[in-house]
Amino acid sequence: MKQLRNNVIRAGLGALYFSGAHHLLRPLLSGVGAIFMLHHVRPAREAAFQPNRHLEVTPHFLRATLSHLRSRGIDIISMDELHEQLVQGRFTRPFAAFTLDDGYRDNLEFALPVLREFDAPLAVYVASEFAEGTGRLWWTALETVIAKADQIDIQIGNSALRLDATTPAAKQMAFDRLHDWLRALPGEHDLKREIEALCARYDVDMAALCRSLCLSWDEVKAFAADPLVTIGAHTISHCNLARQSEGIAAQEMAVSRARIEQALGRTVLHFAYPYGDREAAGEREFTLAASAGFKTAVTTRPGMLFAENAAHMTALPRVSLNGNYQDARILPVLTSGAATAMWNGFRRIAAA
Repeated sequence: MKQLRNNVIRAGLGALYFSGAHHLLRPLLSGVGAIFMLHHVRPAREAAFQPNRHLEVTPHFLRATLSHLRSRGIDIISMDELHEQLVQGRFTRPFAAFTLDDGYRDNLEFALPVLREFDAPLAVYVASEFAEGTGRLWWTALETVIAKADQIDIQIGNSALRLDATTPAAKQMAFDRLHDWLRALPGEHDLKREIEALCARYDVDMAALCRSLCLSWDEVKAFAADPLVTIGAHTISHCNLARQSEGIAAQEMAVSRARIEQALGRTVLHFAYPYGDREAAGEREFTLAASAGFKTAVTTRPGMLFAENAAHMTALPRVSLNGNYQDARILPVLTSGAATAMWNGFRRIAAA
């Protein structure tokens, strides 16, 4: 099903490009700017099984994106500047901001050098347990489990299942089923219990995985010292905030902010919702982020920015740079706003 969706999206992007419709739609749909969303930036991996491929782009594609923006006269600005321009209604030139979620080491190793080439600011949203080396990158742990196994034995409810994992296609099917099951569990403790049991059964050290992929506090400090870099908060544990009590959700926001501020000795004013879709962030979370003192908070809801977004600073949409669609030809489509507008049914604002 996910492969079908990817194929449909790829076909839609291609249709917009080859038809030239994005040229006609740009004046209506491009808005005043965009926030680009990334996770990993690193060289392409060769493995046939890469279920989390959508979360990573190559330095080459990032460079192509930046080149495209510069060629269109689009200013690349920080989240502080974006906030200021929206509040002041200052839209003399289109703008773009770059945001990277979770706090991966490759952001420092591969993304920053490319962004420096273009003098382009970036915001990195750090989950504090990831920086401490104790976080659960459960989606990566699941990929690691399935990559090393030929079959997965799992208890789901009252059913004992044995999932084939002998081929890349079979592994992808197993991953999709288990990912959707884990994501749908009622609480974070349920997800923690199940992924830890799975990792123990297949000898995957989740803490070591976190330490190998995520920036340590010392590295976050070094990263933050670069004048192009803004460090934002991404909760303590990367939990689904909408499934927490109001008190726990508020604590996840406030404590993650406090830990980063203590580590860096500077104020943290920007936030990203883990998962960030409608099932993970809604009106309650938008209000909590504002109450926590964040100037901006970004979702994963697709969309361009319009003047009206100034009234919804803690519900900002983003444009995903998705690893499944690393084709420079789609960049004019993405910056035209046509793709996100079609996804949103041509609604300019989706902040509820």
